[in-house]
Amino acid sequence: MKKSEYRLLGIMSGTSLDGIDLVFTELNFSNATSFKIIYAETVSYSEEWQQRLKHSSRLKPAELNELDQEYTKYLSEVILKFIAKYDIDLLDAICSHGHTVKHRPDRGLTFQIGNLPRLSSLTGVPVVCDFRVQDVELGGQGAPLVPIGDRILFSDYQYCINLGGFANISEEVEGSRIAYDICAVNTVLNHYTRSIGKDFDDDGNLARTGKVNIELLGKLNALKYFQQMPPKSLGIEWVDKYVLPLIDSYSREVSDILRTFVEHIAMQIAACLETSSTSEILLTGGGAFNSFLVERLRAHSTCRFILPKKEIIHFKEALIFALLGALKLRGEINVLASVTGAKMDHSSGRIYEP
Repeated sequence: MKKSEYRLLGIMSGTSLDGIDLVFTELNFSNATSFKIIYAETVSYSEEWQQRLKHSSRLKPAELNELDQEYTKYLSEVILKFIAKYDIDLLDAICSHGHTVKHRPDRGLTFQIGNLPRLSSLTGVPVVCDFRVQDVELGGQGAPLVPIGDRILFSDYQYCINLGGFANISEEVEGSRIAYDICAVNTVLNHYTRSIGKDFDDDGNLARTGKVNIELLGKLNALKYFQQMPPKSLGIEWVDKYVLPLIDSYSREVSDILRTFVEHIAMQIAACLETSSTSEILLTGGGAFNSFLVERLRAHSTCRFILPKKEIIHFKEALIFALLGALKLRGEINVLASVTGAKMDHSSGRIYEP
């Protein structure tokens, strides 16, 4: 008989390089699945780790293997400090996404560092991780993975949109969950704010002072990805190859770049929504704290963008990776073929014991 209650750590590191999100949660599978976030925290990356992760996709195999080992050790230290800080015990598992270095599902490739068996031996806790690889092997995109959590935990909303390194959307269509990456968000915005010594554009205040470059906006919106039909997903390689070179071909002030890109994000998201819909949209991820971006979303759509509690805005993805881990432990489906394009629904991830 399956147990119904789990004490879990959900861990997420995104492409925006903000840091490592950690959530200690209790999940209850009795009747409707419910959750309680007990402790949550983001551990910011040092400048050194930001740079190492930013350039990791260019590493040779031997160098990448070394980085994987070092990142796994670093991740274990972050986890152990979190556990000690909050005096957490009786953990069923650590459920970790790892950090994406390469994501090219069109080539049958997705790779996240920090998913080594060593993570379990270093922490002394069972680990569930590496959720994307199996889906790609089954012909899927390996992303997005969060929509199963949208269906189980946040089904009251017509749409769930996360504004992280990339924007992704999730919705129920005729009994099937449909989800995909929309466009880049913080991978690009933070890239340009860091060029002037700021980690991010607080409240979008710098973007607010800029001017839209109509020609650049048109070229961004014309990128081929936006004409593709789902399932589809994005990786940092796409940003490096298509987005940053395009923006850099224009000599513009950072404020103008941010203003133009915010408009691009808002237009691409609005294009994914029903034209005259007044549906409620759950808006999460770091970009939800960018009030100017939220203003532009509301300017382009009649939908109602709902900002939940800060802990949900910030830690929803880490929470859902805890759910993915619990589903794997229970032998239940945690990745949907309707979302990723895989051959079938499946229970993905690897389980490591200390």
